[in-house]
Amino acid sequence: MRKHIYSAAVIASGCLWGLMGLFRRSLGGLGFDSFGIVFVRCGAAALLFALTILLRDKSAFRIRLKDLWCFIGSGLCSLLFFTVCYFQAMTLMSLSAAAILLYTAPCFVVLMSALLFKEKLNGRLILAVFLAFSGCCLVSGIVGQETRISLIGLLYGLGSGFGYALYSIFGKLALRQGYSGSTINFYSCLLAALGAGLLFGVKAPLALMFSSSGTLAFCLLAGLVTCYLPYMLYTFGLSGTEAGKASIMASVEPVVATLVGVLVYRESLDLFSLAGIALVLFAVLLTGIQGHKKAA
Repeated sequence: MRKHIYSAAVIASGCLWGLMGLFRRSLGGLGFDSFGIVFVRCGAAALLFALTILLRDKSAFRIRLKDLWCFIGSGLCSLLFFTVCYFQAMTLMSLSAAAILLYTAPCFVVLMSALLFKEKLNGRLILAVFLAFSGCCLVSGIVGQETRISLIGLLYGLGSGFGYALYSIFGKLALRQGYSGSTINFYSCLLAALGAGLLFGVKAPLALMFSSSGTLAFCLLAGLVTCYLPYMLYTFGLSGTEAGKASIMASVEPVVATLVGVLVYRESLDLFSLAGIALVLFAVLLTGIQGHKKAA
């Protein structure tokens, strides 16, 4: 039963990440550029994680200096790096092509987990990775389109997938060092926000954020829904699930993003998208079944 809770937490995190497009468009309409959104989203989440630690256990702020690399990895090498690469990829190619390269992440996670954590590579897991990636290709709408990708675009896209994958790896390593999910997420979001601020500036996003009480509330809501809650749920799920399996289960994100596009923005849903949704859900089910059989 406990294994089901971990899997449900990971799937829920993917569903919440799938709402990012809704908030990204709304924040863009308020005047935020892509990098301002990174700063606001991660900064708001860091504030919420800090409040969580203050209310639950203030000792969770303490980290050992020798473990600082874990948080630099999850915050700068993962959150900030993958977002910068992803946004750059979106400027150099179609959004669907950028999204597909981002979702090479489960492949990276499965391979790195096998090397670092000795997680077993078997036929069922490899099939689940293939199905999840194929489903993401179909959902994105890239199938049937003539897509041209430059070498620099390809590198940025693969960089986004690799950076995205690193959160599962560094998060798992930090958990093994005995840190709580709140500690990991607080320092990850804080370092990502600080990095974005140093690279792209904080004056413009802060001015917009505090321009009205409504804008401030919406920024906090964006941090809550698309960063605080999903990373809290994902890190909790990661504590009881193999990193490779967790990454595959989180692939429900593009499915939710597609459904948001259909329901909110009246975007069309074709047979390819429906087939892609079915493949992703089957991959998630396949991964979950494997985990529960193993735990039984």
